[in-house]
Amino acid sequence: MSERAKMRRTALIAGAVVAGMTGLAFAAVPLYDAFCKITGYGGTTQEAEAAPAQILDRRIEVRFDANHAPDLPVEFTPKQRAETLRIGETGLAFYRVRNTSNEPVVARATYNVTPHVAGQYFAKLECFCFTDRVIAPGAEVDLPVVYFVDPEIVSDPDTAGIGTLTLSYTFFRSTSPEAQALLEAAAGQTS
Repeated sequence: MSERAKMRRTALIAGAVVAGMTGLAFAAVPLYDAFCKITGYGGTTQEAEAAPAQILDRRIEVRFDANHAPDLPVEFTPKQRAETLRIGETGLAFYRVRNTSNEPVVARATYNVTPHVAGQYFAKLECFCFTDRVIAPGAEVDLPVVYFVDPEIVSDPDTAGIGTLTLSYTFFRSTSPEAQALLEAAAGQTS
């Protein structure tokens, strides 16, 4: 094989490696998100269509935590600090958000549960975190979350002894293309 052919082959291999690594970099976030949703890894909670039929006598305390990104001009707090319910029972909690600026903001909440190992057993039936939310200037909104703790939590040796969970939300300014459209629509309504 000539020296020129070896260089061409090496360049093609290097190019293929760079292209493959670039593709993996773009695929990493959606793949990681899917992995977390399936396994509950990192405290990622589950979404459910219906509450379980089985409700245990055993109770669990769910604590509520709220945070927001520093660049988001809002006050964000849980309306209650904790709720104790039977495992499998449906709970309802509210968070309050207030826009402290003179402009509408579009925000989306991310969430997790601690201890992280319990995330796969915490399921939400309804949540304000599923979509971008427009918050008008000075507006104050109560946001519901309907949830339950799956009775399977007591069958897992890693979670059987857990008596307290913390559901934590963080509000971020949304940067999705849909967020820009929402902001434009909100600006049109106030004109």
